[in-house]
Amino acid sequence: MRESLKSIKRIVVKIGSHLLEKNNDIDLDFIKDLSQQIKELHTREIEVLVVSSGAVLAGIKKLGLKFKPKTVTEKQAVSSVGQAYLMQIYDKIFSKNALVIGQVLLTIEGLQERKRYILAQNTLNKLLEMDVVPVINENDTVAVEEIVFGDNDFLAAHVSVLVDADLLIILSTAGGLYTKDPSEEDAQLIQELSDIDQALRFAGSSKSKFGTGGMRSKLEAAKIAVSHSIPVVIAPKEKKVITRILSGERIGTFIHPEKKRKRSRKKSWLQTLSVAKGIITVDKGAEKAIKEGKSLLPAGIKDIEGIFSKNDVVAIQNEDGKIIGKGIVNYSYREIKKIKGLKSKEVEKVLKKKFTEVIHRDNMVVFG
Repeated sequence: MRESLKSIKRIVVKIGSHLLEKNNDIDLDFIKDLSQQIKELHTREIEVLVVSSGAVLAGIKKLGLKFKPKTVTEKQAVSSVGQAYLMQIYDKIFSKNALVIGQVLLTIEGLQERKRYILAQNTLNKLLEMDVVPVINENDTVAVEEIVFGDNDFLAAHVSVLVDADLLIILSTAGGLYTKDPSEEDAQLIQELSDIDQALRFAGSSKSKFGTGGMRSKLEAAKIAVSHSIPVVIAPKEKKVITRILSGERIGTFIHPEKKRKRSRKKSWLQTLSVAKGIITVDKGAEKAIKEGKSLLPAGIKDIEGIFSKNDVVAIQNEDGKIIGKGIVNYSYREIKKIKGLKSKEVEKVLKKKFTEVIHRDNMVVFG
């Protein structure tokens, strides 16, 4: 399966704060090696996006602090200094390899809005088209605890879906997924993984290295990527690790993508990021129809909840109260209240305009 990585054309590489740190300072040798690898990949027409943490680390270094910030306000202030300093370091080192970087700061709140999601998508694609290396981080300066991605592993996974990447590489101090704490002699590296849910159940063990949260978050983030047919490699901080992975070398843990047709980017956004502003409850007939890939019609709607407008996202619920999907509506909540349960011809009489589906199948994602 790793042999297929030789045909990769677009990758996302996630770098955590711990990997950027060396002897309480920023590891310049690591960034230099990263730059050299990206330069080599560019000569092979392989595009690379970097998701990099480290703004707070860089801020601590720049300000000469002897402590790590604890409050949200302190973290935001330190990261505002550190983000500029970190980009300065990336730019200085990457420039030596004739690479141009572009800073991109994202928030989960921004990506949850469809228009801003598309703008971010277009910007990243344009940067790649211009042979620029996007260096992406969460906008810690404006993010608060309620809206942060929680970990840049999740940011990297969402970016992979956003740009339709061929591969996500998560560089980790652990170097991969192990059967138990890697410090134990009989711990074995899991070279390939197909069932993330099974691994997550194992990750709940207190004796598990990846039950501490760090590796667990990587697995949960990887689940987002592989569910969109994007393979994931969790790999160690080693020399030339990215180019070695792409050459087929068995490094770290390879997580197989789900074997199904890739969703459209709109449906990927619907599944992973969109926020439902209401709920539409459907009858069994409509549930069966949408699971077979058909659009949602007024006749199958039993009830609605929430206040929403045309083009908003709503959740779709069956009669048992289970959320079975999400979709973008063609009518407001007021209009749907008037037409729920009605047949197509009756809808046109009530609304006095040409009938259309409540949710078109192209604007709908069905779970499970």
